[in-house]
Amino acid sequence: MTLHIDPASIAEARNGPTRYQMLIGGEWVDGAIGLEGERVSPGHGVVVSRYAFGSEQDVERAVVAARRAFHRGPWPKMKASERAAVLLRTADLIEANLERIARLDAIESGKPIRQARGEIAGAADIWRYAASLARTLHGESYANLGDTMLGVVLREPIGVVSIITPWNFPFLIVAQKLPFALAAGCTAVVKPSEMTSASTVVLGELLIEAGIPEGVVNIVLGTGPEVGAHMVAHPSVDMVSFTGSTRVGKATVEAAAKTLKKVSMELGGKNAQIVFPDADLEAAVDAAVFGAFFNAGECCNAGSRLVIHQDIAKDFLAAFAERAKRVKVGDPLDEATDVGAIITPAHLAKIANSVSDAAIDGASILIGGEAIATGAGQYMAPTVVAGVKPEMTIAREEVFGPVLSVLEFAREDEAIRLVEMTDYGLSAGVWSRNIDTAMHVARSVRTGTVWVNTFMDGYPELPFGGMKQSGIGRELGKNAVEDYSEAKTIQFHRGPRTAWWVGN
Repeated sequence: MTLHIDPASIAEARNGPTRYQMLIGGEWVDGAIGLEGERVSPGHGVVVSRYAFGSEQDVERAVVAARRAFHRGPWPKMKASERAAVLLRTADLIEANLERIARLDAIESGKPIRQARGEIAGAADIWRYAASLARTLHGESYANLGDTMLGVVLREPIGVVSIITPWNFPFLIVAQKLPFALAAGCTAVVKPSEMTSASTVVLGELLIEAGIPEGVVNIVLGTGPEVGAHMVAHPSVDMVSFTGSTRVGKATVEAAAKTLKKVSMELGGKNAQIVFPDADLEAAVDAAVFGAFFNAGECCNAGSRLVIHQDIAKDFLAAFAERAKRVKVGDPLDEATDVGAIITPAHLAKIANSVSDAAIDGASILIGGEAIATGAGQYMAPTVVAGVKPEMTIAREEVFGPVLSVLEFAREDEAIRLVEMTDYGLSAGVWSRNIDTAMHVARSVRTGTVWVNTFMDGYPELPFGGMKQSGIGRELGKNAVEDYSEAKTIQFHRGPRTAWWVGN
C-alpha cells in the first residue's frame, strides 16, 4: 500500500525551520550548556523545528523564577477578577492565532489539520472556563462552633507547579492544566514533549501579550531525563501535573514522593466500547471507527477494544470494515485527511509489532495491519484484529496506534468482566437502548468516564481522569482550580479564655 504526499505540503513543512527558545523569568533564553534539538515532521520527513534545549541548570533557573514570582510577585495576591481577565485575554489571543497554532501541531505531531483546529478552539474554551472558576474559588466559614469561636477555611494556591505534557495533544493538554493552576494563583514551570514543543512556546508568547507577570509561567524545553526528571524532583516544586504513559507516570510518582509533592497523573488507557444487540448499530459502527482511529489511535482515550455481543459480531464487523474503507489516511495538511502520520518511526515499528505478535498468538487481521509506504514520513493503515482472547497482550496492553482489538461476549456479566480484565480504568462506552443495561454496565465498570450511546465527547465542565493504573486525580470540571490549592483552617476566638488548661 502506498500513499502520495503533496510536494507543496512538504515544501510548507520545510519552510524554515523555525528555532524556538525557552521562557524563563519573563525572558526568551537558550540553554545554559547549549543543548539543541530538532523535530522531523512525522508526516513529511523533513526538519521543521529547532529548539534550545534545557538541562538541570535551566530547570533550576525556572523554578527559582517561579518561586520568586509566587512569593514576591503580584500574581497570587491579585484579585480573582484580575487573574481571570488575563486568562480571558489569552483565550482571545488563542482564537486569533488558531490557524498558526493548528498548523504547528499538525506539522509536528502528524495530526490532521481539521482535527488540530478543533483542538485549538477547544483549548480556548477551556481557558475561558478556567477564568470563570478563578472567580468562584472560595473557602468556608463555620459560625456554629459556639458564641466565642469562628472557623474559617481558606483556599490558597499550592505554590509552584511542574507541568509535563505529551506529544499527542500538544496544545490541548496544556490547556487542561495550566489555566487552572493560574486561576488558583499558582506559578508554573511547563515542559512540553521534546517532539512537539512549538505550540507551547507560542502559548508563552500569547501569555506575555495577555499580561502575565514575569516568572509566573516558565517554559523549559528538552527531554525527560535532562529536564522533566529535575522538574519532578526539585524540592522547591509543590505539585506535579503529568500526562503520559503509565510506565513514566509510576516513575514520576516515585520521584515526587521523596518530597511528598502533590501529584496529578493522567496516564494510559485500554478503553472498550461495549455493543449490545439492541443498540443503534449504525451509530455504534460510526463511533467505533471514530474511537479506534481518531488521532491515529495515539490517544489515551482511544476506543481500542470492541467488546461486542456474539450474535451481532459478524454483521457489525462487516459494516465496520466498509465504513473504515472511507477513512482517509494521508497528509496532515490535507483538508480531507481523517488519520495522519505516526509520531516516530520507532513508534510505528512498535505498533506493527503489536499486530504481528497478535497474529502469532492466534488472532486474525481483518483489515490493515501494515505500514503505508510514502517516502515522506510514516503512516499506519487502520487495523482491525479479530478473534482476540482475553489473555493476549493486545487485549490488555496499550498499543497507542490505529488498531482495534475485537472481543466477543454472550452475557452482560461477561462483557463487564472483559472490560475489567486490564490494569487500566480510563474510559468506556456502552451501546444499548435498554436503560437498565446501560445503567448497570456504566455503574459496574471501574473507569473514570463512561459514555452511553456516544463516545469521546468532552466538555470543560465535566471532570476527566482515570481509575486503577490510568491515573491519580481529575482534570477539568468545577473542582479543577481547587486541585491546585491547599485548604488552610483559621480559628478565631473572642473574649477571655474560657477553658483554662491550668487553673488561673
